[in-house]
Amino acid sequence: MQQADNGGSGELDYRYEVEIAHLLASPLHRYEGRPGDGPRPVPTGAPDEVRQSIQLRAHLGIVGDRHFGHAAHRSASVTVMAVESVEHVERVLGLAAPLDPYATRRNILLRGVDVDLLKKARFSLDSGQGAVEFRGHRPANPCAWMDVMLALGAHQALRGRGGVRCEPVSSGTLAVGRAVLRSSIALETNGSVLF
Repeated sequence: MQQADNGGSGELDYRYEVEIAHLLASPLHRYEGRPGDGPRPVPTGAPDEVRQSIQLRAHLGIVGDRHFGHAAHRSASVTVMAVESVEHVERVLGLAAPLDPYATRRNILLRGVDVDLLKKARFSLDSGQGAVEFRGHRPANPCAWMDVMLALGAHQALRGRGGVRCEPVSSGTLAVGRAVLRSSIALETNGSVLF
């Protein structure tokens, strides 16, 4: 799925064919308090958190998400993670059943690139309705909730693979399915493969 193309398209010179595997927009912070107490329930009548498409607004985040428009989360309003990171946890822990990627609570789960390399990078995603540009800021470090919601040992297994907290710098729509990611940096590290 990965296809680098340093074709001189400007500042986002590296192109990758990816899949937007999962999208999530949650109106509330469900992993709050002690992990042992379990997540907060979705309020009755709230829109489904799992989405087939999401609307993003420049410098505000995902419409309908709990971080939308909050100044404190401006540079971290969207979290992006690789589905391969969840699959890595399954392999490392020797799990027989697949894990639920939505349990990570990341907004955008991609297949096909090492998302963790996007911290401090500029990138765009285009699922066919125009590119949405992002600025990667800092790692979306996993927390102790991962041991409760994914599997015991997931917190440790996800270290360095939790994704990136990003800020959308343009507005647009993203949908589940095939997409093109363009990046200001190459998403290969010395020819090694993370997954």
